[in-house]
Amino acid sequence: MEFTNSIILTQILVTPLVGALLVALLPDRRSLSRGIALTFSLLTFFFTLHLPVHFNPTLPGFQFEQDIPWLVSPAIQYHVGVDGLSLWLVVLTGLLAPIGVLASWRTIQTRSKVFYSLFLVQQTAMLGVFVSLDLMLYYGFWELSLVPMAILIAMYGRNITENGGPRAALRFFLYTFIPSAPLLVAILWLYAKTGSFSFTTLQGVVASGTLPAGPPCWVALAFLLAFAVKVPILGLHGWLPDTFSEAPVAMAMVVAGKLGLYSLIRFHVGLFPTQARQAAPWLIALAAIGILYGALLALVQKDFWKLLAYGTLSSLSFCTLGIYGFTLAGLDGSVYQTLNEGIIGAALFVLLGVLYDRFGTSQISTFGGLAQRTPSLAALFVIASLAMIGLPMLNGFIGEFLVLSSTFSAVTWGWAAAATIGVVLSAAYMLTLVQRIFYGPPSGQVTANPGPALDLNMREKLILYPLATLMLIMGIFPNLWLSGIQSGVRSVANPPAPVVMKQAPASQSLQAGGRQ
Repeated sequence: MEFTNSIILTQILVTPLVGALLVALLPDRRSLSRGIALTFSLLTFFFTLHLPVHFNPTLPGFQFEQDIPWLVSPAIQYHVGVDGLSLWLVVLTGLLAPIGVLASWRTIQTRSKVFYSLFLVQQTAMLGVFVSLDLMLYYGFWELSLVPMAILIAMYGRNITENGGPRAALRFFLYTFIPSAPLLVAILWLYAKTGSFSFTTLQGVVASGTLPAGPPCWVALAFLLAFAVKVPILGLHGWLPDTFSEAPVAMAMVVAGKLGLYSLIRFHVGLFPTQARQAAPWLIALAAIGILYGALLALVQKDFWKLLAYGTLSSLSFCTLGIYGFTLAGLDGSVYQTLNEGIIGAALFVLLGVLYDRFGTSQISTFGGLAQRTPSLAALFVIASLAMIGLPMLNGFIGEFLVLSSTFSAVTWGWAAAATIGVVLSAAYMLTLVQRIFYGPPSGQVTANPGPALDLNMREKLILYPLATLMLIMGIFPNLWLSGIQSGVRSVANPPAPVVMKQAPASQSLQAGGRQ
């Protein structure tokens, strides 16, 4: 078992990459490409389940570590590991991969070899971001995650006649790639001053206060900018609506939130707690305004892809609010809400993708009275919508409650009250969407579409039933996830005091942080 624990993260990383190579090398046959992609994505998900089964939440630090020298100069290590913060995000990424393959089963008709090989490379990149503990290794996976996404958006955009895919891909790439340049400069500056890319080493050096007083502020800002775009935080969200409108369902369900939010907690707040606290008032304000801004724009959208984009902006802003409140409950809620967004967002993308495939349009006004002909689709859409707006007993309630309660009690009641209004608005736009699509008199397009069968088929039910079950289980038994999450975010919620970090040696500061 010790040997398996020591190599399990490498197995998780290599498995989808092997699948991508097989798809790329074998003939371009749709059934063959998607069969290989499904097999290797399911195998990767199976390997990720080893982590929660053997993870010990009572142990501090990282588990399942593997630290092997890669380059001597500069000193780059193949250093991977997980803690409570990254554990469930790895499992979530493993879960979404086979769902993405099944969601693309019939929609990807041409160039399937390119699609599935790049899809599996994207999975490897995302998993690498969550497990990397060497900053250059992390940066390599971070950049790798951008390229397959941009290519697939450009190739498989929905509005081909209007050149929508390439335009959305270019905007996504520029928004996310340009801030990565200062991130690389910041990482290299840290290496020049410390001689290490190791996250744990850098965390100790920064906490000791031995770095020059001024530059860490700019380094922390470079980290913040790169991650804030990927969340996205309000003001840096310009790529989101077009990307949601154009990206294939399998890619759209992973494009926003997870990588950026994890990186904010791990590498911005985790490495630069003092600078993060200085920026916190501004980020809390942006998060609260983003909740309202996204909800209000979602309320007036005529296209359901853009409604989901602005609704996602609003929901992800809750995560930012919880992160920069620096409370244990808020950080727990942020990570939990990140998982929720992955599950609920995947379900909504699949459901809306079914509607788009059946009717060839995303204009909400063309639907109506669909529940009579698609009872299963309507029922699952209602469940996912209620989870998104935070109905008690469903998973969305837990994350929002932890964030809002901690913000009210320990941060600021004003911005917490504004965020609470956003919850009400989210109920307004999601329930309005449900009403307009599924209830009321049937629209002309619905009555004019006699068949084939419009309701969910067996493959679509196989995707959606497990997601709906997870929404319920996570809403009723949140501690199955929160016990591990809390062990990972505890050090972020209680960093060493700034004065202690500057005056005490590195070892003493780290010991003080551990006692807190």
